[in-house]
Amino acid sequence: MYRSTMTSPIGKLTLISDGEYLNGLFIENQKYFLANIRSELVEKDNLDVFIKTKKWLDEYFSGKNPLPSNLKLKAKGTLFQETVWQELLNIPYGKTTTYKELGKIVANKLNRKNSSAQAIGNAISHNPISIIIPCHRVIGTNGELIGYAGGIDKKKYLLELERKTKSEKI
Repeated sequence: MYRSTMTSPIGKLTLISDGEYLNGLFIENQKYFLANIRSELVEKDNLDVFIKTKKWLDEYFSGKNPLPSNLKLKAKGTLFQETVWQELLNIPYGKTTTYKELGKIVANKLNRKNSSAQAIGNAISHNPISIIIPCHRVIGTNGELIGYAGGIDKKKYLLELERKTKSEKI
């Protein structure tokens, strides 16, 4: 497993890869930092996946809306977690949804009666590819900014960045 770091407007970011896919993107000091990374990490900044991811992040932080599908992502978790993370990718840039609404979608996908907002929140908090898999776009039912492993201040920054750049383009 390989790692690379970069600075961003929300702090130092650590990127993790198996050499082909992006397996992790962590904000320094976030909850569950490097969770599920069991092997030693070798610093290797020149991997193609890291070069492409850093370019993607530079575009994102400059107010553009790069597509996550342009990157090779592989987030490993349980079936439930991976389903939640996949659904996060369907939340449009500059938009939000609630834990409750996301729970309904995930329950439907998994042929379950329901998925609690708490279970959704737990899966989101373990999202190994922050920012690109946009867990920051999920908010409380009352519109409150809650539950971001990177910190509420960073969640607020990312949402404001997206809203600002989206409204400037309209």
